[in-house]
Amino acid sequence: MKTFNDYLTEQNEKLAKFKDISKPKIGIIGTTSWGTALSLTIARNHENLMLFCRSITEAKQLNKHRVNPRLGKNIKLSKNIIISHVNDKIRELDLIIIAVPSQSFRENILQIKNYLNPKTLIVSATKGLESNTYKRMSEILEEELGTSISDNVCVLSGPNLALEVVNQKHSSTVLASKNISTAIQVQKIINSKEFRAYTNSDIIGVELGGALKNIIALGAEICDGLEVGDNAKAAFITRGLKEITRLSISAGANPETLSGLSGLGDLIATCSSTLSRNHSVGEKLAQGIDIDKIKQSMIHVAEGIETTSVAVELAKKYNIEIPIISGINSIIKKEFSITKAISKLLDRNPVHE
Repeated sequence: MKTFNDYLTEQNEKLAKFKDISKPKIGIIGTTSWGTALSLTIARNHENLMLFCRSITEAKQLNKHRVNPRLGKNIKLSKNIIISHVNDKIRELDLIIIAVPSQSFRENILQIKNYLNPKTLIVSATKGLESNTYKRMSEILEEELGTSISDNVCVLSGPNLALEVVNQKHSSTVLASKNISTAIQVQKIINSKEFRAYTNSDIIGVELGGALKNIIALGAEICDGLEVGDNAKAAFITRGLKEITRLSISAGANPETLSGLSGLGDLIATCSSTLSRNHSVGEKLAQGIDIDKIKQSMIHVAEGIETTSVAVELAKKYNIEIPIISGINSIIKKEFSITKAISKLLDRNPVHE
């Protein structure tokens, strides 16, 4: 049987095979608020960084004004961020980070697929699940690019509110990969005093923790909107984390991952901050505003909306109960009112914790 020391030796040997990238060429796909925030953060410690837009028109606008309205009018893009539309410059990159909404993730991969260098390290910074396939982003990468790229792929997740990261408030994140040496290599590139990166080998747990916490955040903000009190909200979040953990373990995750930055840490940040998009959605739902009107009024994507129904389907697949997530889904799908959904939860017989 392989010991832990054997495992470390094996990973160190893999890491030694990486070339020393003293001046890495870095690119970020996606001008979302998170993609732009990552660009600004990482560019502070590197000479140049490329930020890729989906169209020439958008690239021209961002180059002209050097401001991304998705992030805020007062935040200027630094001069060493080179803005461009997707092109063959991607082939020259040592590291590419994909920060786009989960429902357009596959489309973006197909757009850059023919430009990718097989040696490039790929990071998914997207927190969500594809609605029609129920797949995680790393699964989509393998499906579209082939399993041969698995060793070069990692995911980034954690309590990372975009505006706080941009404003250099200390944040921590997690880089997870099946090949830990890939996570370590990316860690060397993006880690800084303000944006501290940890590594993990549980890619399933890190992805599901980041995706599923958005659902609980929606419910937590409904709790705030209804003024149910801190006791009830704390119980809701805690039991919600239990459901996240249960579902993640069923999918193959390590339970310890869900008590770390990409699980509990991300859940705390998202449920307690008004900067979270899910905060706004939950608050408006509590006010009785129709979910379709809420979605139409939003500039940004609230990942929790689409992820909720996917989580319910995954729970059916693994034959497990997730009453809180199911209740939130029934509200979003307009199957029950908020009052009815809460009543159904409270009518359940209490069980062993």
